[in-house]
Amino acid sequence: MPLPVEFWHMAHDQQKTQKNQALPNMDEHEARAYIEKMRWQGSPWCPHCASVNVYRMEGKTIRPGLLACRDCRGHFTVTVGTVMEDSHLPLSTWVRAFHMVATSKKGISALQLQRNLGLGSYRTAWHLAHRIREAMRCHPVAEKLKGEVQVDETYVGPSRNGRKKAGPTTPRKRGRGTVKQPVMVLVETGGNAHSQPVASVASKTLRETMEQQIDVSATIVTDEWPAYRKAVAGFSGGHQTVNHGEGEYARFDGFNTNTAESYFALLKRGIHGTFHHVSKKHLHRYCDEFSFRWNGRKIEDVTRRNLAVQGIEGKRLFLYAPTGLI
Repeated sequence: MPLPVEFWHMAHDQQKTQKNQALPNMDEHEARAYIEKMRWQGSPWCPHCASVNVYRMEGKTIRPGLLACRDCRGHFTVTVGTVMEDSHLPLSTWVRAFHMVATSKKGISALQLQRNLGLGSYRTAWHLAHRIREAMRCHPVAEKLKGEVQVDETYVGPSRNGRKKAGPTTPRKRGRGTVKQPVMVLVETGGNAHSQPVASVASKTLRETMEQQIDVSATIVTDEWPAYRKAVAGFSGGHQTVNHGEGEYARFDGFNTNTAESYFALLKRGIHGTFHHVSKKHLHRYCDEFSFRWNGRKIEDVTRRNLAVQGIEGKRLFLYAPTGLI
């Protein structure tokens, strides 16, 4: 379920200071109350049948936070039907982890999460981080990008395969000739962004992504890559090109792709400096994480964390899929 559009519009109403937004130190009771507030807004409902005819179970033998539905007779807690379901971690640990991921500008590695949270294994921290990224995922987008939208692509990951085939002394190809994974970003000038890995930078692939994420009224701004000429057909706002090959990075009329380049700078610093290596299989999750933080870059850390926690609804991510490790 996508996050409501109005949450992102809160950015211009927030104070810029991050004072009094330290890492939360909640006990289990406080953490459960906080998550219930973020998910249910004071009105619990049954995740099994969506009924609001529920009540809180009490007694010495009843585990904390257990509720029951009078309609379907099902029992549940606030974690059922969310990315936290079936987790053995304390809820206070979940809240601290959400805060760390949501407020770390260039991300936080699973190993650092393990250290900071005192987790027993790297695998636990790794899966915890991916479940939080799943909560940050916003597909389909709450609202398509509008106005002036910059579109660009970059290439992520080591080019070990190309080095092995070409030989250790052969220079690696850069840019669109590389064997690295292409990542496409679509970002409103001064607004929201969406990034995702793409199979190729051919016009058909680029257009499919643009149609899914960009409103047809938008003005598309790209570099001189020929594939964009066909990809932008149908967008009524027109197509503006910045010729990087000729040393042009900002046109006289103001059109540029500098915002997209800024997004890629954060993404790559996070991958190279924080995570060090990201597999193609999970690259889309890291793109979701960086897009989430970019879209909430103008709001307070606590508000951004709250939005991440509210994204837990209706999402699951298992450590083991039928074919093996996720």
